[in-house]
Amino acid sequence: MSDEQSDQERVESRAHLLPEEAAVGSEDPQAQAEVILDESDIREEDRNAAPDTVLERRTSDQTMTPVEPPD
Repeated sequence: MSDEQSDQERVESRAHLLPEEAAVGSEDPQAQAEVILDESDIREEDRNAAPDTVLERRTSDQTMTPVEPPD
Protein backbone atom coordinates (compact mmCIF):
# COMPACT_ATOMS: atom_id res chain seq x y z
CA MET A 1 0.00 0.00 0.00
CA SER A 2 1.43 3.38 -1.00
CA ASP A 3 1.40 6.51 1.13
CA GLU A 4 -1.11 8.08 -1.27
CA GLN A 5 -3.53 5.18 -0.79
CA SER A 6 -3.24 5.33 2.97
CA ASP A 7 -3.75 9.11 2.90
CA GLN A 8 -6.84 8.65 0.74
CA GLU A 9 -8.19 6.05 3.15
CA ARG A 10 -7.59 8.43 6.07
CA VAL A 11 -9.47 11.21 4.26
CA GLU A 12 -12.38 8.93 3.39
CA SER A 13 -12.57 7.73 6.98
CA ARG A 14 -12.45 11.28 8.39
CA ALA A 15 -14.94 12.59 5.82
CA HIS A 16 -17.72 10.87 7.78
CA LEU A 17 -18.96 13.81 9.80
CA LEU A 18 -18.96 13.74 13.57
CA PRO A 19 -22.36 14.39 15.19
CA GLU A 20 -21.39 18.01 15.94
CA GLU A 21 -20.28 18.54 12.34
CA ALA A 22 -23.39 16.87 10.92
CA ALA A 23 -25.56 19.19 13.02
CA VAL A 24 -24.18 22.26 11.25
CA GLY A 25 -23.48 20.51 7.94
CA SER A 26 -20.55 20.65 5.57
CA GLU A 27 -20.49 21.75 1.95
CA ASP A 28 -17.52 19.49 1.22
CA PRO A 29 -16.76 16.84 3.87
CA GLN A 30 -13.90 15.44 1.75
CA ALA A 31 -12.07 18.80 1.57
CA GLN A 32 -12.82 19.43 5.25
CA ALA A 33 -11.27 16.05 6.12
CA GLU A 34 -8.14 16.83 4.07
CA VAL A 35 -7.61 20.13 5.90
CA ILE A 36 -8.22 18.58 9.33
CA LEU A 37 -5.78 15.74 8.64
CA ASP A 38 -3.13 18.09 7.18
CA GLU A 39 -3.29 20.27 10.30
CA SER A 40 -3.18 17.18 12.50
CA ASP A 41 -0.05 15.92 10.70
CA ILE A 42 1.64 19.30 11.19
CA ARG A 43 0.83 19.24 14.92
CA GLU A 44 2.22 15.71 15.21
CA GLU A 45 5.50 16.78 13.60
CA ASP A 46 5.82 20.00 15.63
CA ARG A 47 4.10 19.84 19.02
CA ASN A 48 4.35 23.65 19.32
CA ALA A 49 2.54 24.29 16.00
CA ALA A 50 -0.98 24.16 17.41
CA PRO A 51 -2.50 27.20 19.06
CA ASP A 52 -2.57 27.09 22.85
CA THR A 53 -0.02 24.27 23.08
CA VAL A 54 2.71 26.37 24.66
CA LEU A 55 2.14 26.85 28.35
CA GLU A 56 3.43 30.03 29.86
CA ARG A 57 4.81 29.77 33.34
CA ARG A 58 4.41 33.16 35.01
CA THR A 59 3.58 34.35 38.46
CA SER A 60 0.71 36.72 39.15
CA ASP A 61 3.28 39.51 39.64
CA GLN A 62 4.30 39.07 36.02
CA THR A 63 0.79 39.01 34.58
CA MET A 64 -0.77 42.16 35.97
CA THR A 65 0.14 45.79 36.25
CA PRO A 66 0.51 46.84 39.90
CA VAL A 67 -2.14 49.30 41.06
CA GLU A 68 -0.76 52.55 42.45
CA PRO A 69 -2.21 53.50 45.82
CA PRO A 70 -4.30 56.72 45.77
CA ASP A 71 -2.57 59.95 46.82
